Amino acid sequence: MSRLSVKDRMVRSIALRKGEVVLRADFETMGSPSQISRAIKELIEAGKIVRLGYGVYAKARPSTLSGKPVPRVSLEELAQEALEKLGVPVQLGRAQADYVEGKTTQIPVRTTFNTGQRRISRKITVGISTVRYENHYSARA
Repeated sequence: MSRLSVKDRMVRSIALRKGEVVLRADFETMGSPSQISRAIKELIEAGKIVRLGYGVYAKARPSTLSGKPVPRVSLEELAQEALEKLGVPVQLGRAQADYVEGKTTQIPVRTTFNTGQRRISRKITVGISTVRYENHYSARA
């Protein structure tokens, strides 16, 4: 009976997860940092996951147009799940909230989240689309 490699254990772990977002911290117990880095690089090259940002990855599928790996869900869903996993409470941005509530018919171009009183500098990107953050940090309470 052979033991599974770090990469094989990571593939199994990713497949069994309910959400779409996977953090590097989820694999800390599976091996040394260099083994995890190597396995993540191999998984990206194999098209199993795509990188969203520093230590944040998403499950992938082949694109119907180019055949390259792309996330299985939208950037908005990925960003919300990733920020929740990182412990950042988020709400929809002003423009998106207005659209959802029916206050406007203009479809928001950018994915924006309101982080409340918290400032955040984490960059979450898929292709050329990047998540933007709003906050009311400078507003007086």
